[in-house]
Amino acid sequence: MVSMTNPVTCIGTMSLDELIGCPECDLLMRRPLLQAGQKATCPCCGYELCASRHQSIGRSLALVIAALLLYVPANFLPIMHLNLMGRVSHETVWTGILALCQTDMAGLALVVFLCTMVVPLLKLLCQLAVLLTIVTGWLKSCGLWWYRSYHHLKDWGMLEVYLLGLLVSIVKLSGMADLTLDSGLLCFVGLFAVQILLELTMSPEQVWQALSEPA
Repeated sequence: MVSMTNPVTCIGTMSLDELIGCPECDLLMRRPLLQAGQKATCPCCGYELCASRHQSIGRSLALVIAALLLYVPANFLPIMHLNLMGRVSHETVWTGILALCQTDMAGLALVVFLCTMVVPLLKLLCQLAVLLTIVTGWLKSCGLWWYRSYHHLKDWGMLEVYLLGLLVSIVKLSGMADLTLDSGLLCFVGLFAVQILLELTMSPEQVWQALSEPA
């Protein structure tokens, strides 16, 4: 880990490429030169400014592909089997959205649909496009647009909120009916875990640098 100790007092003669600003406390510093495996933190607040991770692009591409493979079973395979007074139902993320529509909560159904299915898929597709652009060296200008779009979408994906809701529902329903968990829940948890690993692996600093390099 490299702790930044060189805040800039005069920026008139420096280019923007030589500077880095802390997103948390706005401290302006000289951009560090990192070796593989190092990361730089802000000396004022400790925020991680940038990192140079080993094989970041290749590992991120593998994680994106894994997340896309988990996306369909996570949303369409049964999460649980519910037996309530002889009535058996097989609940999935998609059937939960349809159930909200059928109970005159179309607005809530739309929010759940966007935040748990549409936005996470768009985020993964943007990340896949960015990484393929870096690997192949093609359409880097489009890669910059895709990566900016991904950052705009980040705050709208709420898999963790839906997962928490599922866990609360499981706890409450277990005392009211016969409930059996199914493979859909495992895929959903796997999708959530892979996306967390992807956030930790895909270094923004390395991605921006790779996209900025001439093809």
